Amino acid sequence: MTYLYVGLGLVIASILVGAFALVLGSTGPSGVAKSLALIDQSVSARTVAKADLPARERLIEPFFASMRRLAVALSPSGTTERITRMLDRAGNPPLWTVERIMGLKGAVMLLGVALGFLYGGLGLRGLLLMAALGALLFHVPDLMLYNGALRRQQETAKGLAEALDMLTVCVEAGQGFSAALLQVARNVEGPISGEFARVLSEIQIGKSRGEAFAALGDRVPLPQVRNFVTALVQADRLGLPIATVLREQTSTMRLVRRQRAEEQAQKVTVKIIFPLVLCIFPALFIVIIGPGAIRIMESFSRF
Repeated sequence: MTYLYVGLGLVIASILVGAFALVLGSTGPSGVAKSLALIDQSVSARTVAKADLPARERLIEPFFASMRRLAVALSPSGTTERITRMLDRAGNPPLWTVERIMGLKGAVMLLGVALGFLYGGLGLRGLLLMAALGALLFHVPDLMLYNGALRRQQETAKGLAEALDMLTVCVEAGQGFSAALLQVARNVEGPISGEFARVLSEIQIGKSRGEAFAALGDRVPLPQVRNFVTALVQADRLGLPIATVLREQTSTMRLVRRQRAEEQAQKVTVKIIFPLVLCIFPALFIVIIGPGAIRIMESFSRF
């Protein structure tokens, strides 16, 4: 009886193991479906030998990933959001992303530390030089991004008056506001056309007109742009005619542009003093007084 019970237990165990194997095996595709799944399976970098990967994936990308982690660890909280806002203000250049900027910050900081070590050594002077160069180069990408955003804001301010003129003409001619924005985005050159195209895209994906133009004011923090955005948002909330608001904003923008031109013209007289004193006046003194000084020296040398 003991052998009978043992044999019955082994049979039951084998039946359970077979059923368990069938259940696990039936979860995946089989036959032709399994072959198609194997063909469609993408090969990742982990499944490929490291020697078969290109040099960029073996060396450059891991290095910049480690530098990005280092920069994130050394940066205060909120740095990623601040860089994202600065990228929006700079127009989101194609090759500039938050990850690349953080990796560049870490890489140039390491370069600054290396340069400080080469010039100062391991003494106190070298440590101070490494810290100073590392901190200085760590903020260089931020300065580049800020400069790009400032330059783009200036170009946007130059094209805003022309864009408002075309927008006012299109709206007064009977076009809808969205169609007028599309005409401005297609025909006006400069960053303002891209900003209006983005506003139109945000309106089309479901944002209200006020929210889209408020985001424009955040991306381009210029006084004239903020005044224009505030007027449009208030007109949208109060139901005022857009054409009237645009006409008033266009006349105001012309006045602001004329005043800015007069301001720049008044600054020329002050800015021209430094090249006159440092470059032009010394050359004039040499040309005018130089021959007379030589003759005077020759006359006194005879006695």
